[in-house]
Amino acid sequence: MLEPSSLFTDGAVLAREKEIRIFGRADSGETVTARLEDRRGSVLAEATAEAREGRFLAFLPPQRAQTGCRLTLRCGGETFGAEDIAIGDVYLAGGQSNMELELRGALGGPEALPEDPLVRFFNVPKIARTCEEQERALAGTRWKPVNAESAGYNSAVASWFAAEMRRKHPEIPVGIIGCYWGGTSATCWMDRETLESISEGIRYLREYGEKSGDKTLETYLEEEKEFNRVLGEWNAAADAFRVEHPGEPFTELEKACGKCPWNPPAGPGSPYRPAGLAESMLKQVMPVSLTAILYYQGEEDADKTDRYDQLMTALIGFWRKGFREAELPFLFVQLPMWIDDGAQDSFRWPALRLAQAAVRDSVRNTGMICLLDQGEYGNIHPVNKEPVGKRLAELAEQMLRGRGEESPRAIGRWVRGDTMHVVLSREVITPDGEAPRLLEIAGADGRFVPAEAEISEKMLRIRSEQVAHPAAARYAWTDYSDRVNLFGENGLPLEPFLL
Repeated sequence: MLEPSSLFTDGAVLAREKEIRIFGRADSGETVTARLEDRRGSVLAEATAEAREGRFLAFLPPQRAQTGCRLTLRCGGETFGAEDIAIGDVYLAGGQSNMELELRGALGGPEALPEDPLVRFFNVPKIARTCEEQERALAGTRWKPVNAESAGYNSAVASWFAAEMRRKHPEIPVGIIGCYWGGTSATCWMDRETLESISEGIRYLREYGEKSGDKTLETYLEEEKEFNRVLGEWNAAADAFRVEHPGEPFTELEKACGKCPWNPPAGPGSPYRPAGLAESMLKQVMPVSLTAILYYQGEEDADKTDRYDQLMTALIGFWRKGFREAELPFLFVQLPMWIDDGAQDSFRWPALRLAQAAVRDSVRNTGMICLLDQGEYGNIHPVNKEPVGKRLAELAEQMLRGRGEESPRAIGRWVRGDTMHVVLSREVITPDGEAPRLLEIAGADGRFVPAEAEISEKMLRIRSEQVAHPAAARYAWTDYSDRVNLFGENGLPLEPFLL
């Protein structure tokens, strides 16, 4: 038996300048030979691996970017061949619905981006349980180049990212492995062992177990079937609306289609259970060689934890271990502005934004983009994904090549008299010519009040007549505002802060 992972079928993209890991199934004790040839038929690399416990893993040495390669695997009397292999940059795009949102539902739609045979997507099947259905779906999944037929079904964020990276480096193919599921917690994407190693993981496991009770898989599947029927009818209506009204805000969609019937049942087969999708989706593509990870998640956990930094740090460690690279670049998105239509500010999103920034500051080789100037009132799924993808591309330039742009951030503070001086990483401006907004200051009592601010090169001088002796300052401490006006001269927004 020889069954390579479908990641290594026709049109695959392999990571350049990194150890190339080829894996799949084979009879235990059998030797698998992997050979990579260039477009002229010259052998680039060859390796053998002995299958153990029904799996094989072969290691090929790093290769330069190129196209038109061929991969051949042999085991016993069986031979497997894959054509049109590209070697370039490979990114895993993970997270929840804002990474999942497809290009056909985003502002501009597929028509906004060019067809490109050297941008290829491999979208991991969305199946919540390891089962025969999942195995068949994964075995039938293939890399697809970006064209008129396929583009609309890819992640909009990842599509804009890939297009921008191709624009910057047209000689390098780009592969995107899409592995995401809307509405999922960070805990869905870690295994049980990792969750049980941290206090927040233990709490999530316990609370979900109490919610599920002693429900059997059969009972859960019946509930899931009815939920999917109702949600499917709504999604069909929503898809039709998006086709007729591309880029329309979510509030308009709900006016036409009704409120989204989002109330998934809990149970042992749910995609929203802790540790579930780590097994049925993420581990199915481990340990493929990656250039970096792109991650957009946090919305689901904003109201559930005060220690998102603990969850995310554990997640990064688990993913890096699974992909066999201790400092695999991890690029992620800080949550944009959002509040539900008619809701009161919960101040949970600004807290989570700071937790995300804390991860960036404490975990090596991670990077974060700021979207403080983005988001839509009443729509947790903003349709303008171009800035997200392009800012992730700038971050990739900065992290991988040392020459990209990044948002200004607060890096220190000191007090003189009634004024808090906040030191910034780079100069900021207000493009609208008005005074800086969304700044607050507090004294020893911790009561924050609106503050005035002056910009002085890489510094903000913040004060208020109500606070004689400043003890703390904060910026953009709100779930949603459309009044952001502090930007670096590179056009990127100042990160929110609490000092």
